[in-house]
Amino acid sequence: MKQLKYFFFLPASVILLAISCSKNTESTDLVGNWITRSQLNGDARYEAASFVIGDTAYIATGYNGTDRYKDMWAYRADNNSWTLKAAFAGVARNSAVGFAISGKGYITTGYDGAKRLKDTWEYNPATNAWTSKAAFPEPINAGTGNSDGRYDATAFTLTANGVARGFVTCGYNGGSQKDMYSYNPITDTWKEETATPGAKRSGAVAFIFNNVAYLLTGASSSSNINDFYKYEPNTGVWTELQKLTNISTDGFDDDYTDIVRTNAVAFVMGTKGILAVGENGGLTSKTWEYDFATDRWRRKHDFERASRTGALGFTIKGRGFVTTGRSTGLPFDDIEELQPDLAFNAND
Repeated sequence: MKQLKYFFFLPASVILLAISCSKNTESTDLVGNWITRSQLNGDARYEAASFVIGDTAYIATGYNGTDRYKDMWAYRADNNSWTLKAAFAGVARNSAVGFAISGKGYITTGYDGAKRLKDTWEYNPATNAWTSKAAFPEPINAGTGNSDGRYDATAFTLTANGVARGFVTCGYNGGSQKDMYSYNPITDTWKEETATPGAKRSGAVAFIFNNVAYLLTGASSSSNINDFYKYEPNTGVWTELQKLTNISTDGFDDDYTDIVRTNAVAFVMGTKGILAVGENGGLTSKTWEYDFATDRWRRKHDFERASRTGALGFTIKGRGFVTTGRSTGLPFDDIEELQPDLAFNAND
């Protein structure tokens, strides 16, 4: 998010001529098809936060380049509909993170345009109400001497020794970070966990598969990051996986440098992880599928709408979606569903 503080806005008609919403023909030989679903009823935005509870994805907060938001919308995939819910109870923000635990949703951290944030809020869909919870335990920043929160962190839910917890790692608090904390909703407390190995980063993403977190991508202060790790919550152990670069003498990783990016989206469909959009020297539409069993990647058909950054990705009942985000100065309100094993169809 830190690289997005200043924008020059062009008329939408000019940008649309440049990016076009027509299907991308560059990768028509690759498997995978994207279907447009009902667009968000609220304002277009990017760097929003989300969580999924049951058959509903909740999208809250975000930024459009001028205004920050605190409204929240619920998307039902079964009937392709959006419903306005109770507004987020904290201050309007962008670059926050969300996670769900035991039927409730949580949003924490972020940026309000003046300061980094660390407050945490719980949403109960049964009552459509928000409750303040224990703040994220931001450590003292050696550079600033204070603990005023972070943004562009990465969040996910795992069960550790029988207790479902929300994990928050990495992010930017005056510098990129690699520490990790877990939130226990039963005790309303945060606990420091084993830090992420490798480089400090912000704008990373994670897959969750079989109660294991797979952390990848993101950027340090100087460049995008190509390391890849998985985390086992019951042992607190991180294990390094195949780097996202061409380091073998075999051909399988020749194009792995295309996987590296920041501010991407990641979600799991069946036994595969999906990585899409983001920034890699520029906005990218390239989509990759990760096989958890083999630690190998396979290119899928490109994301078929405008390339973007700061989008959201999530899975509802096995169906994968990408929504919101921005191109150069243009926020989006569309939502696209990936059908990963179907052939590309330019006419849908």
